[in-house]
Amino acid sequence: MNTKSLQEKLKSIGFRENESKVLFVLLKGVPLSASQIAKEAKIIRNSIYDILKDFVSRGYCNEIETNTILNYRCIDHQVLSDKIEKEFNESNKLKIFTLHETIKEIKEHYSKNVKPDEVFNSDVNIELVRGFNKHRMEKYIEYLKASGKSVLGMYKLRGIVSSKLDEIAKDFLKRGGSLRSIYSVNLDFKVIKNGNAVPASGDDLIKVCESFQKAGEQLRLCVMDIPNMTIFDDETVFSNITDKNIPRSKSADIIVKNRSNAKYMTDLFEFYWKQSMTLEEFKKNRSE
Repeated sequence: MNTKSLQEKLKSIGFRENESKVLFVLLKGVPLSASQIAKEAKIIRNSIYDILKDFVSRGYCNEIETNTILNYRCIDHQVLSDKIEKEFNESNKLKIFTLHETIKEIKEHYSKNVKPDEVFNSDVNIELVRGFNKHRMEKYIEYLKASGKSVLGMYKLRGIVSSKLDEIAKDFLKRGGSLRSIYSVNLDFKVIKNGNAVPASGDDLIKVCESFQKAGEQLRLCVMDIPNMTIFDDETVFSNITDKNIPRSKSADIIVKNRSNAKYMTDLFEFYWKQSMTLEEFKKNRSE
């Protein structure tokens, strides 16, 4: 790899052009005077003093006094690498903090200064959440926490499934909410056994459902292909759009806040509910 290419790599991580040239020469690891560094870096001598002063203050190199002239020597390469990495981490933390605070301030600014008639008004409120990430789950939890009376759900169990009902769902039930769910009988999920995630069996599905029922959830099991959908308080429909041919990272959720649409989706839920089995019926069918 040639000198130009290595200097370009230094530039790619944040060093300006002349800084990358000076640092490249310093990494030689031997004491050099400012004039020697300027000559090897092929830059004007007067332009490197501020760079060297900055590098010394940041601990990248040491300033060595001789009887006649100042020399500069780079610190140990690994120590330098660790030092620069730490600077990057601290800088990123500051940028992330500033990002969060700035967005918060902008939100507060607009909430105080935007007039009500300037906000787009519609009877249908639609939100699209893309990608398989934590924000999708956070959005779902946000609606579950805000629900007061009814949550209807149709689910295909996937990933690692625990028999413990989520604490947020338990709190919703304790507040008098009604939680009715239809689960697909497919076994495309895993459970934890002896500390390991293993493919679920029919018995595992029964165990999970029994735990949900014990906590107060009403549920049924469906052999038909059902959508991943939740209806909150007869108003908001949270749908997960899935396709086996599309990576989970590119899937999406659609959230529609509209009572008419919620009514249509509730009718669909009731159709699947009538076509589905109770847990006792599922157990009986398995034993026959």
